Formats: sequence, C-alpha cells, structure tokens
Amino acid sequence: MVSGIHHVTAITRKVQANVDFYAGFLGMRLVKQTAGYEDATQLHLFYGDSAGTPGSLVSFLVWEDGAPGRAGYGQISEISLAIDPASIGYWLTRAMSFGLRSEGPADEFGEPVLRLKDPDNIILKLAGAKDLTSPTVWDGASIPVEHAVKRVRGATMLTEKPAESRSFLERHFGYRFQANRGTIDRLVSQSGDVIDVRDARGFWSGAPGTGTVDHVAFRAADEEALRSVSKALEKTDASPTNMHDRKYFRSLYAREPGGTLVELATDKPGMTVDEEHAALGTKLFAPPEAITNLNDLKVILPQFSMPGQPRINYRELPFVHRFYTPPNPDGSVFVLLHGSGGNETTLMPLLNKAAPRATLMGVRGRATEEGFPRWYKRITPFSFDQNDIRTEAEAFAAFIEGAVKSYGLDPKKIVYVGYSNGANLLNSLLYLHPNLVHKAVLLRSMPVLSDYPHADLKGTDLLVISGKTDAYGKYASELEERLKSSGATVDSDVIPGGHDLGDADVPIIQKWLLQRMGEDPAPLEQQAVKPTSEPFGQP
Repeated sequence: MVSGIHHVTAITRKVQANVDFYAGFLGMRLVKQTAGYEDATQLHLFYGDSAGTPGSLVSFLVWEDGAPGRAGYGQISEISLAIDPASIGYWLTRAMSFGLRSEGPADEFGEPVLRLKDPDNIILKLAGAKDLTSPTVWDGASIPVEHAVKRVRGATMLTEKPAESRSFLERHFGYRFQANRGTIDRLVSQSGDVIDVRDARGFWSGAPGTGTVDHVAFRAADEEALRSVSKALEKTDASPTNMHDRKYFRSLYAREPGGTLVELATDKPGMTVDEEHAALGTKLFAPPEAITNLNDLKVILPQFSMPGQPRINYRELPFVHRFYTPPNPDGSVFVLLHGSGGNETTLMPLLNKAAPRATLMGVRGRATEEGFPRWYKRITPFSFDQNDIRTEAEAFAAFIEGAVKSYGLDPKKIVYVGYSNGANLLNSLLYLHPNLVHKAVLLRSMPVLSDYPHADLKGTDLLVISGKTDAYGKYASELEERLKSSGATVDSDVIPGGHDLGDADVPIIQKWLLQRMGEDPAPLEQQAVKPTSEPFGQP
C-alpha cells in the first residue's frame, strides 16, 4: 500500500552552510552520506530522525558552487517539517538567536506555522502538527527533545494543472482531499502528511539548479506495491522510468501532469543496511556501479564539518575554488588549474596520488567554451585571444594574492600544477606576473603568448611533462627552451601517451617533488590552511 511521503530531495550550492542549517540550527540527524547514484561525483546527504525513518527524511544533492535554479510551476516550492504546536515560540526565539529571518507564526489550515529560508533560499515551514510523531526522535543535537523536528509534515506543489495534479496524487499515491484555502487544495495521506497543490497559473516556470527542490518521494510498503503503481502509471501519460536500486530503497520516477518530478520509494532496506544505528551518517558510501573509486571520490567530493567542529571558512574571491585537506596534512599546498572542460576537482585525484599529504586547492577557470570552463578564450585549437589571456592572468594573480592573505598561505611554498590550457595560463603568468609562481608542474603545455615580455625566472623550478603522441607535444621543446633562456630550472619528461592525463604522470611528479621539496618538508605545525572552530551549532 502507498502511504505518504518517504523523503523530499533538494539541491544545495554550499554543503557546509547546508550542514550547519539542517544539522546545526534544525538539529536533524545526518543519517547518510553517499556519492550520487546518477552522478558519483556529486555528494548526496540525508537528514532525518534518529533512525532515518521513511517520512522523516530530507535529502540534498550537493552542486557545490553550481548555478542557481528558479522555483516555479512544475516544482515543489516549500518543504514543511512537523514540530509540536507548543514549540513555535522556542523556534521563533532560536531563529532570532541564529540571526535568521522568520515569518509568522501564521495559521495555515488550523496549524501554527513559522516560515524560514535555508541558506539556498528554499522556503522551509515549521508546522505545529500535534498528531504527527516520530518513533525515534533524534536527541543527539542541542535541541530539547520536546522541541525537536519530528518528521516531514508536507510539501507544496506548484502546478498549472491543479485538477489533474490533484487527481494524479489521489489515484496513484493514496492522497485524499482534506480542505481548500483559496488557490491551495490540501491533500492528506494515510500517514498524516500533506501535499498542498497550489494553482500556479500565471506564475513563471521552474528551472532546475541550486536552491530548488528536485523531487518529492512517496512511500511504497514493498516492491510489490512499487510494481503495482508502475503498471498503473504505464497506462497513463506519466512516462515512468524503470525501477532503480538505490541500496537504501528501490524506487521509480515519474512526472505528474503539472511537471513536478515524483518518486516512489520502498521503506526497506532502510538506512541501517550498511551502518549501525549509532554510526549513521559518519561514513561516505559509493554506488556499486560508480566508475570512480571511493578513494578518489573522497578527494573530489566537497568536504564539510559537523556543527561546532573546525572547518575551513571559505572567502569570496574572484575564482571559484575548493580545498581538499588530507587526514594528516604535511603543510604543503598545491594550487591546481584544470584543462578545458574540467573543473576545480579534476586534478585532485591525480595530485593526491602524487602527494598524499598535500592540501589541494583546485581553482575553476572563468572563461567558457560551449558551457565548459576554460582559463582563456581560444580562437582556433592553436590560436588564442591574447587580451583574454592577459586579463585572466591578472585576475588570477589577484586571486592568489587574496588567497594568500585569506588562508595564510606562504607564496614561496605553493606548488602550482596546470594541465593543458590551465598549464598554458601558468606559463604565461611566469612572464606577465614574475615572482608569483616559484614552483610549477606543467602538464601537456605549450606557449600561447604571441609577445613575451622579459622576465627573470631565476629561482623558479619547473617540471614539464609532454605526451609522445600529443598533437600539442611538438610545442613543448619550444616552451622549455624559452623558460630555460629566462633563467628557470626546467626538468622535463615525455610519457608514451597523448594529451590525456594518467597514472604515468604520477611517478614523474613524485620524483620531481622529492628532488625539489624533499630536503625542506614543512612541519605539521606550520600547516598553510588552518581550520578554525565555527560556533554555528552553538547559539
């Protein structure tokens, strides 16, 4: 039998702010962290009650520094969480103590409701629902158990086809009409949670992205119920997808007539299938079919700290950037510049293999080509926009100056690593901004400036690795000679392959690092990036 909401899934732009809000301010339990099942390079977090009970779950796909979406029809616009009606005053006071703006309390369908916005501006309602309880309220946060969030109260669906959307939910997902308030029909499930179907004719359409709700998932008691609904949907225009094994539940997806994505998920196996109750949410899991191994995913996925624990406080700087801090950092910092179509995490697994104890700072280029990041515009595969190279080199130099001040970096101990057009920006920086780069690894690099200014590169240590069959490889010797003639110390090597990166680069980089840095390792107490304590979870 289908009954009620299983979970609601939204998209967040900043994982740390998300954890601080849902685990810190709201006091929900982080019950699971996985790599995404559709995209393993995407972190997926689940919050809920103590056991991660279906019906208590709110989950987030982490699109770190991703593009914002827009809430509109064809989407869920609000998420509602159930609290005790007598707790409204507590939450109003707590919101003020955290510096959060709230609206209300207001009466909605006979319930006191306090409206808030999470860090992504998703509307969140705390609804006083006296009849909704959780079998395992989480008491591990700083919130008194009597005031704790109990479970999901409901969600608001924006639709241009309110009658059809309502009929769809009633026919396939066990909801029934309860009441109407103006443009909103309230539907209630056997579990007691609600879907508010709001007539959104005249609104703008929704657009996917950060700060939006991806889907609402309803509950199926078992796989037999899942198959039954699937067969029923096949007879409609809902176009259900195939069933998916999400490890913690089996599910299928469909679009309701108004365009909102809905899921149907089984109650079992549940969140404790791979973690004991006491350890829920403490370990990262990867889908079994993930093409990226778990160790690499730990480097790629954004790191976060639980409320009250030390963390890196990111600064607003001209370039999107991401840190990876290893468990036992040695104080060295590598700044990574990706190639065309990559991003701030692309080089992290490779450099983590070459320097496992280094702190990595991946940076994202600001230019784009066909929607993918680059470091400067190109005109043809072998000719480049000279003004753009100079402009972006100047902006990157300013970014490094800001990062040095913001994160306490020692500029002379930074090792820069660039691949393809990221490496080309680096070799241009050597001439456009002398004394910025002191050590660098240039992977599949070529000269791109049409006019090189004079630069004294004495004291600059460089490693150039080219590919034997790389179409750009013929330019590597020209680059090396230019760098040497400017006074740089240049080591070079050639791998058997082409332009792609691979494990063949790792031992070459390791050997060079040992030669150039092994004699003067940075002591542990001089870590360049020092996490600081954050009081968010302690109002």
